[in-house]
Amino acid sequence: MKKTTIVFFSLLLAGSISAQETTTHLSLDSCRTLAICNNKELRMADMKQRAAWYERKAAFTKYLPRVSATGAYLHTDKEISLLSDEQKSTLGNLGTTVGSLIPALESMTSTLNGVGSGLAEALHTDTRNMGAVAVMLTQPVYMGGKIVAYNRITRYAEQIAARQHDLALQEVIIEVDEVYWQIVSLQNKKRLAESFLKLVQKLDNDVQQMITEGVATKADGLSVKVKVNEAKVALIQVDNGLSLSRMLLCQLCGLEMDTPITLADENTDTITIPMFSATTMADVQTAFAHRPELHALSLSTDIYKEKVRLARAEFMPTVVLTGGWLGSNPSVFNSFERQFKGMWNVGVMVNIPIVTWGERCYKVKAARAEERLALYRLEETREKVELQVSQSRQKVEEACERLHTATRSREEADENLRYATLGLQEGVIPVSNVLEAQTAWLSAHSEYVSAQIDLRLADLYLHKSLGILK
Repeated sequence: MKKTTIVFFSLLLAGSISAQETTTHLSLDSCRTLAICNNKELRMADMKQRAAWYERKAAFTKYLPRVSATGAYLHTDKEISLLSDEQKSTLGNLGTTVGSLIPALESMTSTLNGVGSGLAEALHTDTRNMGAVAVMLTQPVYMGGKIVAYNRITRYAEQIAARQHDLALQEVIIEVDEVYWQIVSLQNKKRLAESFLKLVQKLDNDVQQMITEGVATKADGLSVKVKVNEAKVALIQVDNGLSLSRMLLCQLCGLEMDTPITLADENTDTITIPMFSATTMADVQTAFAHRPELHALSLSTDIYKEKVRLARAEFMPTVVLTGGWLGSNPSVFNSFERQFKGMWNVGVMVNIPIVTWGERCYKVKAARAEERLALYRLEETREKVELQVSQSRQKVEEACERLHTATRSREEADENLRYATLGLQEGVIPVSNVLEAQTAWLSAHSEYVSAQIDLRLADLYLHKSLGILK
């Protein structure tokens, strides 16, 4: 029973380790897709774009009528009285007063007092508990162009948010591609470091045998051992850099940083080189037409133009149609009777600005200054874009030439190493020359890998400078 339990847990542990060691295979496109789905900057750009869309929708409602309702309740410890206390007293004693003045009417004192009291009671109001409701409708007719300008501003702002999202998307692609090709480069250089270590280790064995045979010196052996140690250190450094780069790529892709990953291009000896055509190497007009930064700045200038119109609208009158219904209990429209009654009303409100002590003029001038500032910023950015395109095109040309040179150097280094190895075997070439040939072989192959990666990145930066990175 105990043995069975141990076997079971052993199998369970083995299965767990196997699950943990499952390697995720990623291509460049899949890395881009994962990064785009998990990048927080892109999520924030999406939210900004959504907020701008809602702002545009809210701006459109400025064209529509506004309806509002107001209700109120008021309790007072005293009621509203149409008669003063003195007047009430006078009416209540009307017969007494008249009888004292006119003796002939003295017999009617009580009757007249009753009439006066009745009159005072008729003018009594029960207003200690009051309620009122008002419903108002306002419809803008003419606002001096404010609503039109505001709607245009929000539409431009939404388009700017879309361009900013495109820019953030390109930055994510650039970051992912850089790390991806860095891993490919380091993986190739790791294989080179391993091959170089094998070369110098074999040379170390050969030299030790030659020392035994008396055809090599101890100095030769020590030189080779130093090179072996250097090769081991270089391999460790490359391996550490490769591990860190894989962690960074996992982080960019939204994966756990300890996730085992392999890349589609990391195990190939020759990296696919992009083809360059006259279309790819297009003039700066392509960048002017596609760069999201330029689109955003152009839209910004349009926004500031609309802000000038907004400032000018302050000089214009405004016309608003109004309509509403007002009701109260007690009714103020029928001698405060205890009934809920109201009335309809319609009207026109016209506001004509007259004196603002120059405030509107200053606002117009400020808006015009901001407009010119936006134009200057656009012109400056266009100049920088033109420079970036020229630099990117030049870097592509340099990378192509560097790759061509590195290819020849690699072939020559291979041939040189072959001759040096044969010469050592025949005893016509010293150990130092073989070490130099091996070092030159490593440098040439490493330069070839770097040249391929540089060309891929130069192509990437060229597409970004042209605004056609996808």
